[in-house]
Amino acid sequence: MRTREFRGHPKYLKLTEDELALHSRKNWDYTKGGDTLGNFKRVASILSNYPGLDVSDPAVVSLVFMLKQLDAAFWMICQGYDGKVETIDKRLQDSHIYIKIARILRNEH
Repeated sequence: MRTREFRGHPKYLKLTEDELALHSRKNWDYTKGGDTLGNFKRVASILSNYPGLDVSDPAVVSLVFMLKQLDAAFWMICQGYDGKVETIDKRLQDSHIYIKIARILRNEH
């Protein structure tokens, strides 16, 4: 994409280009050659096993974020690659963080 093809404030266009580049790198991490929305569909499929799950519960939200990280790690492992933006190890570290946050939220509730 060339910013000269679009009208608008140059800084706005640059921010948009930066977001497109980040989206592209992260999409590669989450889906590498698969469905570009596959990560959302896989996590939704897992969550469909829990009818009545209260997604407004902050602890559940934290676990959903953790699940998103685990899904990314599983996908990278099964496809045989490491992430460009976040590696498998980074995804696993994030999973630890989200689980601890969920435990704190549950204990405070």
